[in-house]
Amino acid sequence: KGFQRASLRKIVQSVGMTTGAFYGYYRSKADLFAALVGPAYDYILGRFLQAQQAFAALPPQRQVDQLSQVSGRCMEDILHYAYDHLEACQLLLCCAEGTRYANYVHELVELEVDQTEDYYQQLRQLGKLDGTISRDLHHMITSAYFTAVFETVAHDMTREQAIVYVNELAVFFNCGWNGLLRFK
Repeated sequence: KGFQRASLRKIVQSVGMTTGAFYGYYRSKADLFAALVGPAYDYILGRFLQAQQAFAALPPQRQVDQLSQVSGRCMEDILHYAYDHLEACQLLLCCAEGTRYANYVHELVELEVDQTEDYYQQLRQLGKLDGTISRDLHHMITSAYFTAVFETVAHDMTREQAIVYVNELAVFFNCGWNGLLRFK
């Protein structure tokens, strides 16, 4: 039902608890939701930031060659984590409206766009990038990619299907980036 439509009374009844007993464990329905999805939020965000930092630490000459590998490993790790913690990740990605987690994918997209814009500037200085795109278009394409990746979790695909789809998505989006930006 999602966070907003879920009834606290029905939640506590479903586990044989009273509302009063619930408040002995959590201050609110939002606190319960945070307890359920917080570890997934923290892991995915942390793994994502770790990949960005590892990439940024590479010498600029190696970044172009390593981009697909670093990004691919990160997404595969996140995907495996999501499937190991499927219910929490489905709540986080599909049911968070009305919580502080509602814009989670957007947060990840903004982090990615910020980091990548800096990377593109470095590439231009090295003479390895000809094309340009607006930040708005960059945001939309990145949002489409992240949304597509997380659709595998939202739609109960098997882990094996998800890995195949995410690898195919990476090929598709990388071709698009290369066509728009004209890497040298």
